[in-house]
Amino acid sequence: MKRLLLLGLVLMATAITYAGGYRVSLQGQRGLAMGHTGVAVVNNAELAFFNPGGLVFLENKINAAVGVSAVFSDVVWQNDEFGEMARTDSPVGTPFYAYFSYKLSDKFSVGLAAYTPYGSSVEWEKDWAGSHLVNDIELAAIYVQALASYKITDNLAVGGGPIYVSGSVNFNRNLNRTLTDLDGNRSNVTVDASGVSAWGWSAGAMWKPMDSLTIGVNYRSEILVKAEDGDANFNNIPNSPLTPFENTTFDATLPLPAELTIGASYQLNEKWLFAFDYNRTFWDVYESLDVDFANPNIPDSNNPRQYEDSSIYRFGLQYTANETFTLRAGYYFDESPVQSGYFAPETPRNDSNNFTGGLTVNVSDRVAIDAAFLYSRFKEIDESYNFYQENGQNVPFEGTYKSSAFTPGLGVTIKI
Repeated sequence: MKRLLLLGLVLMATAITYAGGYRVSLQGQRGLAMGHTGVAVVNNAELAFFNPGGLVFLENKINAAVGVSAVFSDVVWQNDEFGEMARTDSPVGTPFYAYFSYKLSDKFSVGLAAYTPYGSSVEWEKDWAGSHLVNDIELAAIYVQALASYKITDNLAVGGGPIYVSGSVNFNRNLNRTLTDLDGNRSNVTVDASGVSAWGWSAGAMWKPMDSLTIGVNYRSEILVKAEDGDANFNNIPNSPLTPFENTTFDATLPLPAELTIGASYQLNEKWLFAFDYNRTFWDVYESLDVDFANPNIPDSNNPRQYEDSSIYRFGLQYTANETFTLRAGYYFDESPVQSGYFAPETPRNDSNNFTGGLTVNVSDRVAIDAAFLYSRFKEIDESYNFYQENGQNVPFEGTYKSSAFTPGLGVTIKI
């Protein structure tokens, strides 16, 4: 029983990294519409996220960009051998971003960014076949970053700044596959951690070797998120010496991996812009998760994960139709870092194909409306999670997963 509890808490913590079961990139409507490219695109204040080194290349003294997206996700699990099926019924996620930059001189700009790269919800059907691994999870995380950008030469600039992360998570699962109270209610545990915080940093550089070509690079550091004195509450526990569960607290440190993005954009002519980004996320840092419990009756846990580094390949096009309308489209392929045998239902994601599009409407010389959409189609996969233990033996949880997500978004760009 204790081992089952440990496993559930570990799965909760893993979801912090994966934003509730899938990872989508939603840090700017203009960048998103172009396949989420942006490390080498000078477009608006979204550079605060994509490449702070480029902020000084923005022409206006004051630049701002704010936006929000709506994430509609769908995950279906099926086990043909036992004729079982379940589907998520998740609330609509609403990640947002807000960026601001101010040009102090031709060579120096400062900025501020706030965005939510990890924030979502997943709810499976009540008491479904995998409820001993997860029932539902809610995650909220906000990144706040102060930025500076300096132009070393007329065509080379660098920038970056510290990142402060604040968030919370709530997770629920059944204690095992059969345990109930006297009324037949499934025994479960709810784990909640709020006020979780951590620090990191990012740095970027942008180089314009010629008017039509821009090259960019951006690095975002690994961030260690520490959950301290989180609450673990047990429900519907039968009154028996064999089930001595009682509320307790826990501590855990979770690594959010570093990532490196390099890319280029090329102005084909006055109307057409092409962009390509390559992103490498260093998931190999996530070898295991250590969880420390305040209750001495619950042993500390060391849980292997052995994730692999993964890559994202992004392509984007921008077409300036006239002074009012700019159209965009893109595609990116996102590799999953999860190895075979580690496929858990709170992170039901595999390699995905992602299609994007959108437009900008210039309302005036100072204000524009940005719109974008993202459709993510994850490769159907027949996989298992092999680390659930019952009576001292591993009991794999197997099935076929079909996942997709649709995300429309709106934003506003202001320049003065």
